[in-house]
Amino acid sequence: MTATNMTNNEGFDFGKWWYRTSRTRLITLYLLPAFLVMGFITFYPLFFQIWMSFTDYGISNLKIGSEAPTNVVLCNYVNIFAEDTAEGVPNWLCPNELLKDRTKNAPVSTDLSNFNMGKLLFFNLWWTFSNVIFHVSLGILIAVLLNQPGIWGKGVYRAIYVVPMLLPTLVIATVWRNMFDPTNGVINNTLAGIGSWFGADPANFAIRWMEDTKAPFSWFFPWQPLPLSYFALLITNIWLGWPFMTIVATGALQSIPSDLYEAASIDGATGQQQFWNITLPLLRPAMVPAAMLGIITTFNLFNLIFFTSAGGPLRQTEIMVTTAYRLVNEKRLYGKAAAFSVIIFFVLLILTLLTNQVTKATESYDA
Repeated sequence: MTATNMTNNEGFDFGKWWYRTSRTRLITLYLLPAFLVMGFITFYPLFFQIWMSFTDYGISNLKIGSEAPTNVVLCNYVNIFAEDTAEGVPNWLCPNELLKDRTKNAPVSTDLSNFNMGKLLFFNLWWTFSNVIFHVSLGILIAVLLNQPGIWGKGVYRAIYVVPMLLPTLVIATVWRNMFDPTNGVINNTLAGIGSWFGADPANFAIRWMEDTKAPFSWFFPWQPLPLSYFALLITNIWLGWPFMTIVATGALQSIPSDLYEAASIDGATGQQQFWNITLPLLRPAMVPAAMLGIITTFNLFNLIFFTSAGGPLRQTEIMVTTAYRLVNEKRLYGKAAAFSVIIFFVLLILTLLTNQVTKATESYDA
């Protein structure tokens, strides 16, 4: 009997198929409500925002039944990166007739004063990595110190250092902004008190942390000096961010077998050698995902920037999400703000892929 005849004689057994797929159908049935909710609250707004980024969507388009926004192709993206003009842009990127109407299709540098996309992106990346480096380093250091035997009150210390994680970021930003107040802030008053011990005039410590446009280390980034407000934000966010890394590192330390340290001690390894060759490598599988989460969180840390320095002075501490917020709430330019959000998504995607590649976080540790 040929294979064709056997197939025809056997036919399709619906009962067997129904029985074989019963588990798959049950799993799909359980997941379907979650897919529907995610589609409505996540995927629909995401794709709608992408569509908005190709239009001149504005406040007049919010009304139900209003005229549909005009398709501007990639003009919003061109206007984000363009300075005062977009001459030489290919017609398929942004039609020339749209570029000529600068009242409706102006560069973002015209909509927002002191805006420069290159400087904004550079500061956002520098802000992110300078913070995360401190977070991870301090988190590991403090976790290792508290993991040493013989330290009294470990539980109390670990309970105290999670306090920054329990407070709303808005409250933290408000408190720290008041602490950096030039006249009555505790930071300046403390510095003035210390300076008085050495005969220094208290007036010398009336530091304008959030308003001073002069960069204390102008030689560090001559093309984009970092103002005092950056360092105030850095101090604030270090205080806010290191406890999470300490918690992750503490959990990872508990899983390292003590036999490894005992064997290393027998072989004559010093404490420093044990840290670099045992502790740090075995912390990596836990710390790399935590660092990636820290990168994403710090890159989009809207509340701290907006409520502490408000992006000042002169937008020198502005990040991309605060700029997108201003385009929406101050200028009502929803299309350009949507394009900004799409750019943020791709920047974070590239950062995540690069981090995975450099750290090999997606591979097993044994590999």
